[in-house]
Amino acid sequence: MTYKETLLFVGKCLTINHEEHHKKIVEKELKSNSIDWDAVVKVSTAHFVFPALYCNFKKADFLHYLPTDLVEYMIYITDLNRDRNEQIIEQAKEINELLLSNNITPIFLKGTGNLLEGLYEDIAERMVGDIDFIFSKEEYPKAIEVLQNFEYSKVHDTTYDFPQFKHYPRLQKANNIAAVEIHKELLLEEYADEFNYRYIKKDAQIIHGIHFLSFKNQLNLSIIAKQINDKGFHYKDISLRNAYDVFLLSKKTTAKSAFNDFINLKNPLNCFLASCAVIFNHPKSLKYIETKESKEYIDFFTKNIENNANSKKFHKKIETKLFIKQRLKIIKDSIFDKEKRTWLVKRTTDKNWQNEKLVQLGLKKAKPTP
Repeated sequence: MTYKETLLFVGKCLTINHEEHHKKIVEKELKSNSIDWDAVVKVSTAHFVFPALYCNFKKADFLHYLPTDLVEYMIYITDLNRDRNEQIIEQAKEINELLLSNNITPIFLKGTGNLLEGLYEDIAERMVGDIDFIFSKEEYPKAIEVLQNFEYSKVHDTTYDFPQFKHYPRLQKANNIAAVEIHKELLLEEYADEFNYRYIKKDAQIIHGIHFLSFKNQLNLSIIAKQINDKGFHYKDISLRNAYDVFLLSKKTTAKSAFNDFINLKNPLNCFLASCAVIFNHPKSLKYIETKESKEYIDFFTKNIENNANSKKFHKKIETKLFIKQRLKIIKDSIFDKEKRTWLVKRTTDKNWQNEKLVQLGLKKAKPTP
């Protein structure tokens, strides 16, 4: 199986319990014994949907079509992820109670928010990194103080931090499984005036005493996390983890109209929705607005997944371009922003940073690992 064939197969498999037609197609492919399971494991693991794939096969009663050793491995990984998510849920609930008791209201975001609200039939489906939540500008410093007093400390114990626009440096607490990100913004400064705390607060929902985004804004953020914050719109690639969230949320809200309020964000979000439609074989819930921009995006996206080697070269080219652009912006901003200027001076005079760059440039040998 090619990368494209594998990606599209995994995509269809993630929809089989919502799309009866896809269930029949996938079962036919499984019966043919033509599936390259090594490729499926590689792609689904890289996209963080391996447990979701297992959960969908299990619910559809398709596990008997899979190799026995693969099923055993899927059970093992899924059980580990379920155990981790159970701990994350308990940690998030503890944080929620702590902050509410201090008259601070967190709105939970992304994967942890999805787990807490019950988006998935099995909590093991979603692979989660950090616990993310957002606060008003007034509550943001209070939340940091409360969590630090509750023995949360920075993950990276540095004497200086880059002035973050979106969130405070990640915090962790001993014997707790997940780090936390305290947000004051949801996305990059360029688009922050369209999608921010004020916007999402208007229709935020409460489920079992915990605050979440509306389903519409959960869908928007699932796209924004990949397409804007992780530069997916530039790379013209996809994250199946984010796409699967968008698919599930499209069953709870009208995806096509979720971003009608936006101006600058509308095209990038619509293009991601279009790529989701391709990956999941065009379910009705993933209808998008067909425009010249979306057509051009899908044409490039399709060519990208057809040739994984060329896709990697393109990704590297864009990565280098964005890296240079970002570094030039930091230098430019530091001229007018005292906080960024102070950070830049501390960074460039940091001996550890200097040694790291000399090693990267090949001007110095790395110290052997003890």
